[in-house]
Amino acid sequence: MKMDTNKILDPSRRSFIKTGAIASAAFMIVPRHVLGGPGYLAPSDRLIVAGVGAGGKGTSDIKSFADSGKADIGFLCDVDTRRAATSIKNFPKAKFYKDWREMYDKEHKNFDAVSVSTPDHNHAVQALGAMQLNKHVYVQKPLTHDIYEARVLTEAAKKYKVVTQMGNQGASNNGPRQMREWYEAGIIGDVHTIYAWTDRPVWPQGIPWPKTKAEVPAELDWDLWLGTAPYVDYIEKLVPFNWRGWWEYGTGALGDMGCHLLETPFSVLDLTYATEVEASVGSVYVDEFKRGYFPESCPPSSHVILKFPKTAKTKGPVIVHWMDGGIQPERPAELGPDDLFGDGGNGTLFIGTKGKMMNSTYGANARLLPLSKNEEVKVAQKYDRVANEANGHYAQWVNACIAGYGKQKLSSPFEIAGPLTEALLMANLAIRGADIERIGADGKKSYPGRYRKLMWDNAAMRVTNFEDVNQFVKREYRKGWTLGS
Repeated sequence: MKMDTNKILDPSRRSFIKTGAIASAAFMIVPRHVLGGPGYLAPSDRLIVAGVGAGGKGTSDIKSFADSGKADIGFLCDVDTRRAATSIKNFPKAKFYKDWREMYDKEHKNFDAVSVSTPDHNHAVQALGAMQLNKHVYVQKPLTHDIYEARVLTEAAKKYKVVTQMGNQGASNNGPRQMREWYEAGIIGDVHTIYAWTDRPVWPQGIPWPKTKAEVPAELDWDLWLGTAPYVDYIEKLVPFNWRGWWEYGTGALGDMGCHLLETPFSVLDLTYATEVEASVGSVYVDEFKRGYFPESCPPSSHVILKFPKTAKTKGPVIVHWMDGGIQPERPAELGPDDLFGDGGNGTLFIGTKGKMMNSTYGANARLLPLSKNEEVKVAQKYDRVANEANGHYAQWVNACIAGYGKQKLSSPFEIAGPLTEALLMANLAIRGADIERIGADGKKSYPGRYRKLMWDNAAMRVTNFEDVNQFVKREYRKGWTLGS
């Protein structure tokens, strides 16, 4: 599967980036790159950001960049003006667009960086479009919808030499740094097994696609919201949140929480690409006797087991268990009966040869087990602490963009976020494989992926022993939308 990051989407409604195009609008602060090339620092030393996805999570993302004190929000873009209302109010001087392609086309000389906070299925085309304009990019988790897209963005970050960061803000918290110090000091020995769990989904999953179409709200550009996904009639309640439970748009509980919960194992142990994965999923019943089959929707719960190869920080392979839908691992014997496991609904547990440690969502509240050890164990601080955990992830990216590519270290650049995202999406391959239905010549149904361990060829980006799931490694975009080849 050869990648060509020179190619970019071919939007059906307009050509993208006309040769020699001249920006149609000026902004109150001239972008840094206009004044003196990629490394030039403007006298104001500020970054001009364009926000693609100005509602929902985009509202807080955009505000957080502004709160860094070094960024101005120059442009806002959202397909739904209802959702974007708060950002429009917060930043009245920012020019608003509904179509991100039009914004890139007309304004690319007037901003330095792009924040992407849209549904998963459009992350890749929006991010790569910005990178090909040599804009720095911040992309909400998960980085992409497909494994192929994640690989493309990882390579593009190197090619275009732009500053990148994924929106798993816990990567910039102090909890993961503390756990790295404990582990590297040998406090819990060699980690061989990790459990991560979440109470997600908190949106509908394991249900049939609604049959009744609804009227598209006047404020919403439904065709543009669909973007790379196949055209379907609008249905109620898909926008703005329930899209997470549908495979065409979202990536389920793994996409929503996996980057938050598995970032710490990646950073502590230097994990990269998994080699094997297997999954079991919760069944859905349409009545007392008949199992429902709803391939468009993510299952209500799942348990995935990923195997990662030995790293420089481990003595052997590492097994990672992912559990969602309220499934949790057995409580550690070292944890008291009334002690909180993780944060209750979510958490990550490291099991080593000499002990255990755990944390909560976003890598927060790192602690050793039993909890009494946290008062007894003291190790030297090796890693700098984040001064402002609430906004540190955003400020870190803004500062790195101002400094220029390669000048400052980031917590979740695409070189780290890409492999992490691929691991989560590989887990989703196993989930989808477990739910693939076949009807044999005898008329009987079977689920051939349910009892398989999928073997992954990382270089070729394909599962070698179950061809059916490879269709999900790189999905087919709707006509008029492409990403590489």
